[in-house]
Amino acid sequence: MRWWDIDPVLELEKDLFPEDAWSRGMFWSELAHSRGAEATRRYVVAADGDRLVGYAGLAASGDLGDVQTIAVARDQWGTGLGARLLTELLRAATAFECAEVMLECRVDNVRAQKLYERFGFEPIGFRRGYYQPGNIDALVMRLHMASDSGPAAGSTSVQGNETNG
Repeated sequence: MRWWDIDPVLELEKDLFPEDAWSRGMFWSELAHSRGAEATRRYVVAADGDRLVGYAGLAASGDLGDVQTIAVARDQWGTGLGARLLTELLRAATAFECAEVMLECRVDNVRAQKLYERFGFEPIGFRRGYYQPGNIDALVMRLHMASDSGPAAGSTSVQGNETNG
């Protein structure tokens, strides 16, 4: 993800997460930490032709990675794009030398939970009222990094900076 992706990312963000969408400033802040030798973030976008159809981000601190966000356009659900984005984040976690990766997922987002479970994430707890303003609980999941999760597949391209990937 680069600065010129922020506007289409925000459009998708507002469509998918209308109550708790990230702001422009939040994305700028994350991207500020994704470049150079001291980078601690990896953000990627997925495009179908000229249209941005997904994005994802990972933060790393020491040997811990944290999936910050994964979003896929509604018309792309069920195509495997979420899995390709997650694969890219796990590649970044490997490059950052993360021993484990954590994430939070809405308790009512069963589709996403199944994706994470396919990749080996296991539920380890809850964060009550994590998603605001709806006061929705988050399921906390963890993956112990043991091996590469395999190559991304499909015709939709996933792009990111090459600093850490």
